Amino acid sequence: MIAMATSPTSTSSASATSMSLHRQSSKNADTVSLSSTASAMSHCPDRHGFYGGHQFSEKPKKETLTREQILAREKKWIHMTTHWSEYMNTNYKKVRERCRKGIPGALRQKAWFLLTGANHLMEQFPNWYEQLLNQPGNPQIIDEIRKDQHRQFPHHEMFIDDDKPGQKELFNVLKAYSVYNPTVGYCQAQAPIAAFLLMQLPAEQAFWCFVAICDKYLENYFTPGLEMLQRDAAMLNRLLKKTSPSAYRHLQKHNVDPLLYMTDWFLCAMTRTLPWDTLLRVWDCFLCEGVRIFFKVALVIIGATLGPQKVRSQCNGLCETLAVLRSPPKKFLEEDFIMHHIFRLNITIDDFHREHKKIEMQHRKAKLEQQKNGSANGTGGAGAPGRSA
Repeated sequence: MIAMATSPTSTSSASATSMSLHRQSSKNADTVSLSSTASAMSHCPDRHGFYGGHQFSEKPKKETLTREQILAREKKWIHMTTHWSEYMNTNYKKVRERCRKGIPGALRQKAWFLLTGANHLMEQFPNWYEQLLNQPGNPQIIDEIRKDQHRQFPHHEMFIDDDKPGQKELFNVLKAYSVYNPTVGYCQAQAPIAAFLLMQLPAEQAFWCFVAICDKYLENYFTPGLEMLQRDAAMLNRLLKKTSPSAYRHLQKHNVDPLLYMTDWFLCAMTRTLPWDTLLRVWDCFLCEGVRIFFKVALVIIGATLGPQKVRSQCNGLCETLAVLRSPPKKFLEEDFIMHHIFRLNITIDDFHREHKKIEMQHRKAKLEQQKNGSANGTGGAGAPGRSA
């Protein structure tokens, strides 16, 4: 689950359910993107490069800072990125504080590259990206990537046409990673993450950021069986009981498994869930503090959506409840709302550690039981890959 410093008991039936959900959710998300292509399109892209779709921003963002304040922030970030190692080693709290306030757009590319540690990977493995691209790769995985590449943010200027460089770069990043980490290969949920990174960084930098996210921040999320996601679903449920007891009781009453609504949120790193301005701010914090930021965002969305008694009374079953959670009111996804509430949840790092420890103990106990049963039946049993807390 949670790697606290950097970034998060399953049964075979749960694993099968998770895999089914993974495929279904990805297909549904792609279908939405493709079907909306026929919707109204603007002649000019918005400030984020979108011509249409649900991510399109019709109105310019209201800037709350003066030009002088913006320049002052940029100056602070320039100084901090220039002395990055010093800040990370001796003044991490200042880095976190500034990430929470929002990274200036002009410095976001450099900041994300440093926050992920992708700069060290790129220095450690020079020319690897090109070398990986020159390898043939797994033909089956290559076909899967080609099928998915045109489905990612089809209204964005980088990906709107086949002849745009974005689709080629997206294919390259995903192919290179499948060669770099053949154990994972390729998972559909990785595509929107890679596409999102390419909107912020040059291809090679985006690739190494992608490596860091898949192998560190979301470690073991994309392995077969999605075991880590199942553990994080249990973790989310336990945290929800503390932060939103009424929402928790409602979900328990209607047997709503967290995997049914949080799979896309976590697997796609919120890229298909949040409005663009909110997503950028959340990722500023995610890359600094880790996956627990996604837990906080999820807890805020669930609590705000199912908090009112009137809403819960109208959701008198599993399907109605899922419909609300999968399409929460826009006001609960807005930048100001999310950023205000995620750092005001009555939940601490100690709470994360405590619940994580309980989940890990349950997981180990279940694995031991599985191995015992396997030994008794003469089939043996293999342990699952772990992730440090």
